[in-house]
Amino acid sequence: MTGQDPKQIIALLNEDIKGEHGAIVQYLRHAYAMEEGEMACEIEAIAREEMRHLDWLAETVVELGGEPALERGKMTIGGAGIAEWMERNVGLEQDAIDLYETHIEAIDDPKIKRLLRRIASDELAHRHDFEHFVEKSKKEAMEPIAPLEAPAGKPTELSEMLNWGIRHEYTVILQYLLHSFLTPHQEVSEQMEDQAINEMQHLGWLAEELTETGGVPDMEETGIDRSKDTADMLRADIEVERIVTEEYTRQIEQIDDPGLKRMITRIRDHEIYHDELFTDLLDELSK
Repeated sequence: MTGQDPKQIIALLNEDIKGEHGAIVQYLRHAYAMEEGEMACEIEAIAREEMRHLDWLAETVVELGGEPALERGKMTIGGAGIAEWMERNVGLEQDAIDLYETHIEAIDDPKIKRLLRRIASDELAHRHDFEHFVEKSKKEAMEPIAPLEAPAGKPTELSEMLNWGIRHEYTVILQYLLHSFLTPHQEVSEQMEDQAINEMQHLGWLAEELTETGGVPDMEETGIDRSKDTADMLRADIEVERIVTEEYTRQIEQIDDPGLKRMITRIRDHEIYHDELFTDLLDELSK
């Protein structure tokens, strides 16, 4: 480590984290609103790579004694169609490349510079991917299957139900990731990260179900627990799991569509597992 003030580095890395967070949401929103196929899958894969970058950056911030940012950076989600969406993604990637190059110059620590160069290399590859998607979408005259903006008027009961789940899943993804970064307990950290990945699966299932009916995923968080003590983290996570289990159980009783009922039941059962897992971890801490 050099003599550079860690707070300065933390501020730069948190700026990068916000950019990665914004890119993840933008790319997922685009992928969910597209017809299932190779391009949508590739965009989701890029979003997963951005999640990996966020993970690396957040771990580095914690190592420096800071707390990872949870806010989203700039997003340019809209556009007239898929080709324009992809053009905006090209621009977002170029902005990221420029920012990483600036931060590489500003940071003295060789290990962190190396990490940022590694991430910038991925962003360059992503930019090339999106440039290809611009041409592909134009050539094939690709059209979205769902809008990126919610239609005017009162949302349907189904879209309200699915968006309740989407907001919950998005919130706990961020909460569990934050807890995984901050806790000093390795087992708890690993389990938090694993369950965040599982919640991301739930988010995808719900968002895809919603967009198939012409709805728009409301990917906004509803309040994240920022506890520093591991036991307090687990108590907060158990509480949120019990709240969502109760709500999903209520929804299951009201759903007539068998496919949707099976999906919500599966998600609810996963939430019960999370509750039991977190409860066991809390009990182990108390011994």
